[in-house]
Amino acid sequence: MDLRNIAIIAHVDHGKTTLVDEMLKQSGAVRANQAMDERAMDSNDLERERGITILAKCTSVDWKESRINIVDTPGHADFGGEVERILSMVDGVVLLVDAAEGPMPQTKFVTSKALALGLRPIVCLNKVDKQEAEPDRALDEVFDLFVALDASDEQLDFPVLYASGRSGWADETLDGPRDGLAPMFETIMRHVPGPAQIGREGEPFTMLSTTLEADPFLGRLLTGRIATGAVGPGDMLHAMTRDGKAVERFRVSKVLGFRGLKRTPVERAEAGDIVALSGMTKATVADTLAAPQVTTPIASRPVDPPTISVTFGVNDSPLAGKDGDKVQSRVIRERLMREAEGNVALRVAPTAEGDAYEVSGRGELQMGVLIETMRREGFELSISRPRVLFREEAGERLEPIEEVTIDVDEEFAGAVVEKITQRKAEIREMRPGGGGKTRIIAHAPSRGLIGYHGEFLTDTRGAGVMARIFHSWAPHRGPIQGRRSGVLISIEQGQSVAFALFNLGDRGKLFIGAGETVYQGMIIGENARPGDLEVNPLKGKKLTNMRASGKDEAVVLTTPVRMSLEQAIAYIADDELLEVTPNHLRLRKRLLDPNDRKRELRNAKG
Repeated sequence: MDLRNIAIIAHVDHGKTTLVDEMLKQSGAVRANQAMDERAMDSNDLERERGITILAKCTSVDWKESRINIVDTPGHADFGGEVERILSMVDGVVLLVDAAEGPMPQTKFVTSKALALGLRPIVCLNKVDKQEAEPDRALDEVFDLFVALDASDEQLDFPVLYASGRSGWADETLDGPRDGLAPMFETIMRHVPGPAQIGREGEPFTMLSTTLEADPFLGRLLTGRIATGAVGPGDMLHAMTRDGKAVERFRVSKVLGFRGLKRTPVERAEAGDIVALSGMTKATVADTLAAPQVTTPIASRPVDPPTISVTFGVNDSPLAGKDGDKVQSRVIRERLMREAEGNVALRVAPTAEGDAYEVSGRGELQMGVLIETMRREGFELSISRPRVLFREEAGERLEPIEEVTIDVDEEFAGAVVEKITQRKAEIREMRPGGGGKTRIIAHAPSRGLIGYHGEFLTDTRGAGVMARIFHSWAPHRGPIQGRRSGVLISIEQGQSVAFALFNLGDRGKLFIGAGETVYQGMIIGENARPGDLEVNPLKGKKLTNMRASGKDEAVVLTTPVRMSLEQAIAYIADDELLEVTPNHLRLRKRLLDPNDRKRELRNAKG
C-alpha cells in the first residue's frame, strides 16, 4: 500500500484538531452516522476543558489506494518536547496558519523544527471565510518567516491551500469550488514523499520510540515509525539507549496500527508505518527498539532544555490528608518519575529537604497541566513559585529571554508597553494590525513574564492576545519588581465568620468567603497596601444583653476573588506556597507560625 506520514503543525487555536476531524469524516475513516465528539483527537479531559492539544496523537485515513498516517501535534511551546519527537516520525508537514492572525510565535517554533529536519511543508491558510481574513498578507508573512528561518530553495517552493476546517473544504485557489478536502489529500499524496526506507527489504527491524503510554491491559506501549524491516507479534527485540547501552530484551506481545480513531492489532507491520508495540517493561522514549543483531541505535535529536523549575512537596498544612489519598513523598516521587519518563521535556530531581522534588520544564502552562492532572488523581501537594533557570557561561550569568507577540486594541497599547518595559522587556516592533489592533513584538526575560498574563488580561479588558516563545539566552537584565501589595494572613484556625470578613473588606481583596475552613499562616486576601498584615477572620460580633434601637444592619460581603491554578502559582511570592488538593486551592506562607517568619526575617537582615 502507498503510504504517507504527515504531521499537522500550527500555532495554538489555528484549527489543527478541527481539520483532522474533517479529514477523518471525509476519508471514510469515521462512518457518516457514527457518533463522534467534536475535536475527537483531543481525548484527554484537560484538553477538552481547555480547548488545547497537550499530547500528540496519531490517526490514519485511507484515500483511494493509499494510507495517510496523520499526527496531530500541540501548538503551545510548553509542550514543544512532544512536537520535537513527533516530527522525527513523519516525511512531511501541513503548516496551518490562521488567515486573519498570520504566523504567530508558536508557528515560528514548530516551523523552525520542521525546516531543521529538512521537511518540505505544505502551507494551508485556514479560516479564509472569516470576515477579517487577509490570506494574501498571511501568505506573504509565511514566506518572510521561511526566509528568516533559512529555508532551502526546495522548502521555499511550497504548495499553498486555502481552507476552512470548520466548513470542511480546501482548495488550491481562493475562489475554488469549496467542495470537500479532496484537493488537500491529493496535494499530500503528490508533494509528501513516501517513507524512504520502504525499499530496504530484508534488513533487520529498527524503530525509534517517540511516545510512551500505559495501557491497563497491555502494559507499556511505545509508539514510533518503523525505520527498517518488519515486525509482528512474537518477535524477539532488544532496546538500546541513545548512546548504545542495552536496556532489555523482550518479546513483542502486540503490534497495533492506527486505523481511523482506533488502534487495531496487526499481524505484520512494514518499514515506514507508524505503530505501537507492547511487551517491554523498561524501554522508554528515545530508545531504539531493534532486532537482536542490530547494535547501533538510531540517532535522536536532543530536546531543548527546560527554562523554569517548580518545587513539588508534600502537603504539611493542618488540613493535610482531608481531601486526597496520595499524600506521601514516596508516592509523589513515583508519579513524577513516571511523568518524566514519558515527557522528555521534564526533569525531576530531589531537593535538600528530602520530601520535596524540583521539577523543571518549559513553562507555567506545562506545570499547571501536570499539577491539575495529579490533583485529579487524588494527590495533595504544596507547590512553590516558579523559578527561572539560569546558565553560567564564561563567568557571565545568562537568563532565558522570550519573544512575546501581543495583539491588543490600540487604546490599551500604551498600558501594555508600560507594564512590559517595567519587566525589563525590549520592544522590537510595534505596528498596526487589522481591525483597530496593534501588534507589539518584544523580547522579555522569562522571570519578568511569570504572573503577568492575568494582569495583561485585566489591562486589556480581556480582549488582548499574548503568545510567548523561547528566543535565546542573554546576560542577566537586573532586578525586576515583584508583587507590590502584601497579603492578609490568618492568625487563627477554624471557620471564617461573615462579620469578621465584612470588617476586613476595607483592608483589601478577599480570597475566601464566609464559612470556609482557615488555619494559622493561610493567606485569605490581598492587602491594599505594601507589606503583610495578620488578621483574624474568626472574630464574631460581641453579644450584649442591651437591646439596640432598630435592627442590626445585614452583613453584605463582596464576592471573593477565586484564582485558577495557573493564576495562583504565578501569584505566590518566594516565601509562600500553594496548597493543592483534589477539591481546594489554598495560598499559604511557607512558615505557618508568625514567630518563625519573624525569626527568618531577622536572620535574613542580619
